[in-house]
Amino acid sequence: MQFPVLFHVRLLSTLICLQLLLHAGNAATIDRTSEQGEAAITDPDQECTPYDYAPVTNQMNSFPERPLQSGTPYRLTSPQTSPRSYSSSDPDCWWTYGQCTTPKLADLPPDITAAPEPSTLGYGFDDGPNCSHNAFYDFLQSQNQKATFYFIGSNVADFPLEAQRALTDGHEICAHTWSHPYMTTFASEDAFAELWYSVRMQMIKLVVGVTPTCWRPPYGDVDDRIRAIANALGLQTIMWEYDTADASVDGKTITDQTVVDNYNSFIQKAEGGAFNSTGTILLTHELNNFTMSEAVSFYPQLKSVFQYLVPVGVSLNKTQPYLETNYSLPTFEQYISVNLAPPQIQPTA
Repeated sequence: MQFPVLFHVRLLSTLICLQLLLHAGNAATIDRTSEQGEAAITDPDQECTPYDYAPVTNQMNSFPERPLQSGTPYRLTSPQTSPRSYSSSDPDCWWTYGQCTTPKLADLPPDITAAPEPSTLGYGFDDGPNCSHNAFYDFLQSQNQKATFYFIGSNVADFPLEAQRALTDGHEICAHTWSHPYMTTFASEDAFAELWYSVRMQMIKLVVGVTPTCWRPPYGDVDDRIRAIANALGLQTIMWEYDTADASVDGKTITDQTVVDNYNSFIQKAEGGAFNSTGTILLTHELNNFTMSEAVSFYPQLKSVFQYLVPVGVSLNKTQPYLETNYSLPTFEQYISVNLAPPQIQPTA
């Protein structure tokens, strides 16, 4: 039996209208106004759809462009090799140049590169918040696992409810600058701005309600000048000992398999007792689906070779992670005392 063309047109129009109505109904059930509503979204495309958050929208004129426009002409230069006139003695304690993590300037504290507790992994992720991280955070929640998240200020501005979830779930939040530059290529005032707008003037404070006291230099690029600026802002410098290279995949020199090999090599070191006396910190990222998926895939193996996976602040017994005194982290002993299951961050006053 054949139907006239007009019937098909009307039927198609009806189906399209039904799809639009169903989509509108689904959209109406999605709450993009609260952390709880945002955390309940399971479709990554919906998670990453931009939304308006009035506290940020109303204040964005007080914040710089993304990326921050530096007055330094070589702002985006990657400092992978030493300047021709730079001394081999590394007078500036430049990590990228010489992997120096003990400052040479007086009164600057050393960088944190390892978890001091034995058989302990300082567990954390750079470059968040990622808009599609709900499945990853759900996984961490299902394992009762807390971590340290190093948030980029402009990412917090773009996806503020995702940033709020980190605190709600009991994770530790550190700063990762405003726009993720090579900090040693910045003039001092621009380097100051990268930290100031992220922490103190105050995207993380504006959105999440807390002021971090820790930061991680993008690419590990820091020297004593940058350390002094961070220290003046009350920020402890957190580095790492091992790198998965999960954020560096280019399909050529670094592939997905490279990351798998790096994870496996690290796990073998742990199995061999390399961290039995003093723990360590591994560089991993919340950057994209691949980096988060690899973290989930290798989590059971990391749990099997380390006695403890804890936020970096917990490994340091740093119970006051923010300037605000109404939040606290558990001590290391508190974290591991009840079936290795830590309490969530709770207000103390």
